[in-house]
Amino acid sequence: MKFERITVDPNVCTGKPCIRGLCFPVSQLLGLFASGETKETMLKAYPYLEPEDIDEALRYAAYLAEEETVELRR
Repeated sequence: MKFERITVDPNVCTGKPCIRGLCFPVSQLLGLFASGETKETMLKAYPYLEPEDIDEALRYAAYLAEEETVELRR
């Protein structure tokens, strides 16, 4: 799967996956969703984000969840 809007650059956010080279990690965006934020509220709060950025971040997270296996302790 190819991601046009997710970038990894060692000089931006210590190499964490970010949105379009901005200092806005994908993990931050996903954390906002997890805390109950909506796409609309995120776009208002962060005007430099575009709806396609959010969509691709969600696809990226789904891709990682599909590819990685993490053993959970009980």
